[in-house]
Amino acid sequence: MSEHAESGEKLTVSVKSFSYRRGIPEDTSGNGGGFVFDCRAILNPGREKEYALLTGKDRAVEQFLLEKTQIEAFLDSAEKLVALSLNEYIKRGYTHLEVNFGCTGGQHRSVYSAERMASFLRETFPQINVELHHTELELKE
Repeated sequence: MSEHAESGEKLTVSVKSFSYRRGIPEDTSGNGGGFVFDCRAILNPGREKEYALLTGKDRAVEQFLLEKTQIEAFLDSAEKLVALSLNEYIKRGYTHLEVNFGCTGGQHRSVYSAERMASFLRETFPQINVELHHTELELKE
């Protein structure tokens, strides 16, 4: 696949959550690269019994992350960095970008971060396609 758009092809951003235990997801676009954000410095709600079976999609996990961690500052920085690149990718007609969030188990912090990034991208860049995958959660389905 070409890095540049062919006749108006939209830029697609693949946002993924993953577990570092299984490794960083492969970029299937053929371009290689992209962003990998390490969420392991954020306090892990999965270590608390009440959150162990929940995921980053659950409101209780979101509240934990917002109230007890620096997730807002972390994601604000990630959003600014990705937006900076996306503005250039759009100008240059690029067709693909990977944005990955990893944590220990791929269930809480990375899932929440990927969900937030996908929402940010859809709101801020309506002219692009956003694909969202939770690699660890999809393995459990």
